[in-house]
Amino acid sequence: MNGGLLVAGTTSDAGKSVVTAGICRWLARQGVKVAPFKAQNMSLNSFVTREGAEIGRAQAMQAQACRVEPTAHMNPVLLKPGGERSSQVVLLGRPVGEMSARGYHGGRQARLLGTVLDSLAELRATYDAVICEGAGSPAEINLRRTDIVNMGIARGAGLPVLVVGDIDRGGVFASFFGTVALLAPDDQALVAGFLVNKFRGDVSLLEPGLEMLHGLTGRRTYGVLPFRHGLGIDEEDGLRVSLRGTVRESVVAPPVGEDVLRVAVCAVPLMSNFTDVDALAAEPGVVVRFVDRPEELSDADLVVVPGTRGTVRALEWLRERGLADAIVRRVAEERPVLGICGGFQLLGEHIEDEVESRAGHVDGLGLLPVRVRFAREKILTRPVGEALGERVEGYEIHHGVAEVAGGEAFLDGCRVGQTWGTHWHGSLESDGFRRAFLREVAAAAGRRFVPAPDTSFAALREEQLDRLGDLIEHHADTDALWRLIESGAPQGLSFIPPGAPA
Repeated sequence: MNGGLLVAGTTSDAGKSVVTAGICRWLARQGVKVAPFKAQNMSLNSFVTREGAEIGRAQAMQAQACRVEPTAHMNPVLLKPGGERSSQVVLLGRPVGEMSARGYHGGRQARLLGTVLDSLAELRATYDAVICEGAGSPAEINLRRTDIVNMGIARGAGLPVLVVGDIDRGGVFASFFGTVALLAPDDQALVAGFLVNKFRGDVSLLEPGLEMLHGLTGRRTYGVLPFRHGLGIDEEDGLRVSLRGTVRESVVAPPVGEDVLRVAVCAVPLMSNFTDVDALAAEPGVVVRFVDRPEELSDADLVVVPGTRGTVRALEWLRERGLADAIVRRVAEERPVLGICGGFQLLGEHIEDEVESRAGHVDGLGLLPVRVRFAREKILTRPVGEALGERVEGYEIHHGVAEVAGGEAFLDGCRVGQTWGTHWHGSLESDGFRRAFLREVAAAAGRRFVPAPDTSFAALREEQLDRLGDLIEHHADTDALWRLIESGAPQGLSFIPPGAPA
């Protein structure tokens, strides 16, 4: 078998990532050797593979759904926004430079089509099936000429296309019809049908509309997935996180001890790898909030300054908002603060940056005995170590090189009193270390909080991925989906006018 499928969407956030992961997990449970693929990803939420390549975290999550190790071929192009109009371009896991949106879409993107098709061909030669994820909408007619992630990759590799629509937003029938009607005839010929996502209510009430949609387009609907809480794992864009929302919507278990532990995460600009705090939110009795005002730190037992693609910009933002002064007061009062990656860097004494912000010498908050110099070469590693008597695994993604001149060793960073700093993303997913760290935080905060003795973040992640697989298995026409993956788009699909403009 050498099957494939492109999961496209009527809009951004239609559910492409979770549907792709669900299909991957369903296939893996059937014994199919399957891999995920996204030609081009725009995200500040990234991951480091075993070979030291940087890819989108969504594709790493999808690889886990497939029960395989992620590789650079699964996300050959990653764009990491550094401002309103420019992004760092990461090609096959390595940064190759900064580029404006105009420069990228003006020619560079089209030249990458051969690279992404080669990566896809490599995966298809290795796996029985490759489930590809699109980006945004395939009907973005202003970008079709240079598209390498939606119909460009589908046409180049002859992939059938399944279009996902979020019915919870409303207008899903118009979105399905309009998406197809704005595609060129050769593109339309690959769009096999639709998948309704996030449906609430009685499916029988939806069926007449699905039949009419079939009559209008000649394309069937492959399933209606019900709305489920808590499935938004490893989202692509941390900038969309509600500042005062919780990390996930699932039911929070009661605390094991007498108290809860409150965690405030500073929602810094260009926040990266916000999923670092997911492991905290998974702990019964730990309440995680994203905050942007100094008064929101007052009742927090732990303040987290997360990673960011703009360390100097984040430092300025903290000062402008009064959050920097609030953090300094916390440290003076011996109240816990954790800085991760960029958040660790700005807690130091000073930053020398001629690479990311080109701001030169910038004074940090002076809370840790650390000096940071930004190097052009990006550090991409998967370190393993020990802290608080427990084994810790993590991954590093940063240009800043830290020179630690004091304090107590803590992973690759340091600790002074109750102020902690490290470059390691993902360290809190190590269960024993997370529990030991939370015990330290609770003691410093005077909380009678007790970490649950049996919380396994890896097991919780597996449960979430199985829930995604269950959605596909129970609510999609898996026989028809299998035929689509194995045999491609049906022949003779109707053309829906007007098609793409000339």
